[in-house]
Amino acid sequence: MSLERVKEYFSTLEMENRVKILTGSSATVDQAAQVLGCLPEKIAKTMSFTLNERQNILIVMAGDARIDNKKYKSVFWEKSKNDS
Repeated sequence: MSLERVKEYFSTLEMENRVKILTGSSATVDQAAQVLGCLPEKIAKTMSFTLNERQNILIVMAGDARIDNKKYKSVFWEKSKNDS
């Protein structure tokens, strides 16, 4: 989906102000927080993991959060293998 189509769609929901064009890099949580002028914990980060060497999952969490390996293993029955 192109940026223009996203803007058009958000406009139908009266959410056009949610699309931000950044002037600096947002490659890391710290960079995104700096460009947006907020704290790192206000940034949502996405991390990808591989399960059973064939299935991929995405986990979205606060920018300052870390994966708790015990909780991860209790849910997915294996050690975390971060692909991000």
